[in-house]
Amino acid sequence: MSWETSVLYEKIINETVRDRLGGVASADLIIRSFNFSDIECLQAAGQWDEAGAVLGRAAAALEVAGAEAIVLCTNTMHQVAPAIEASISIPLLHIVDATGEAISKAGVKRVALLGTRYTMGHPFYREALAQRYDLEVVVPSGHEREAIHRIIYDELVQGIISSASKKQVLDIIDRLSADDAVTGVIAGCTEIELLVGSDDVDIAYFPTTTLHARHAAHFALEGDN
Repeated sequence: MSWETSVLYEKIINETVRDRLGGVASADLIIRSFNFSDIECLQAAGQWDEAGAVLGRAAAALEVAGAEAIVLCTNTMHQVAPAIEASISIPLLHIVDATGEAISKAGVKRVALLGTRYTMGHPFYREALAQRYDLEVVVPSGHEREAIHRIIYDELVQGIISSASKKQVLDIIDRLSADDAVTGVIAGCTEIELLVGSDDVDIAYFPTTTLHARHAAHFALEGDN
């Protein structure tokens, strides 16, 4: 929901369309961007029903404006995906499906999930991966979760990229790989891949921004064929 990765979504979607169609082709997008401070306040207060109502109204307005599918550019707010889906008659392209399909294709069965404290601590994301893709999902310890959450909200969504924070996240991934025997890691907050890339880790890496954006572009392109 922060603009730091909203612009990355748009870039990846447009690059995917250009690569497929060539020339000066680009994506036909209708974008609704929020003041992230408002969304963060709802998260912190645990007002998920209100957040779902806000995003549901926005999705319905996008459908009226001509959208043929909805892409919610965030992992955490998929907690309110059912409220959004209830507000529209067009598909919501769920980030868990884009991620789960990539993990299954890679042959990974036990995977670590990094994200906000809400994504790691609430069951909606882990349960969806387990039920839809038969995956074992491991999350960091309590203090590790708080460290990752702080890095996301105090740094990444504000455009701050810190080498010390990168090392801290990589140390957590290494610990999960060694102690919990995970063979893959989900960058389960769209901002995490601003800090850590696939070349930084020794296990399979699943960057949800990239996976979700490409999934959306391919969905739209297939619909045009």
